[in-house]
Amino acid sequence: MKKIHILYSLFSVAMFTSCKALKTLPSRDSSSASTNSSAKKAAREIKFLDGIALKPSDAQGVKKNKRAVQEKPVLQKRNNNIEQPISFASFNIENANWLQLKYAIILDATVEKLTNVSLLKTIDTWWGTKYCMGGNTQDCIDCSSFTQVLMHDVYNLVLPRTAQEQYDRSERVDMENLQEGDLVFFHTEGREVSHVGMYLLNNKFVHASTSGGVSISDLNDNYWKPRYRGAGRMPVVSTTTVSTNK
Repeated sequence: MKKIHILYSLFSVAMFTSCKALKTLPSRDSSSASTNSSAKKAAREIKFLDGIALKPSDAQGVKKNKRAVQEKPVLQKRNNNIEQPISFASFNIENANWLQLKYAIILDATVEKLTNVSLLKTIDTWWGTKYCMGGNTQDCIDCSSFTQVLMHDVYNLVLPRTAQEQYDRSERVDMENLQEGDLVFFHTEGREVSHVGMYLLNNKFVHASTSGGVSISDLNDNYWKPRYRGAGRMPVVSTTTVSTNK
């Protein structure tokens, strides 16, 4: 009887202890859940020095600022690469003579290339003068007399009277090497060389034409191209030297 009482006492103690242990389980689970909840809350509210917290809106602002910092050098580089207006180093179009503007259009050339204003003035003085064989005045003039006038008044050179004589006296020049002031010769009738003009630029030459008087034509014109016979450059002989020889 006494043994049964002892066993019953031990069984009661064991049951009491196990029930107490079971009671502690919920409290442990609750603590763990509380800890996890606190960790998540802390993760959402990341804190920096002195209690400064980073909010989602602040993060977007940082991204914008970072983008602005990256783009600033690019904008500066673009500003440095902006194309500047083209300007001529040694020519100011505002100071261009009206003749330069006029003949730039006629010659299909840029104004800054027309630097020989004296030549332009002489051409303009004779512009439109009608053609007549043997003429040498502003009432009428022929081709070789007109080249004589140009050479004398602009370059201080004296030429022979006829186109053939001017061709014979001049030094041959290839078409690709033509320069302002060179003479260009043509065969239009009878003689080997029957017409002469003065080369300007851009394949253009000025001459006293039988059809249009003093005017400017193109070497590639359908009429003049097949009649072209060559070009010549006059040797530098001043009018003083020529008159002395006479």
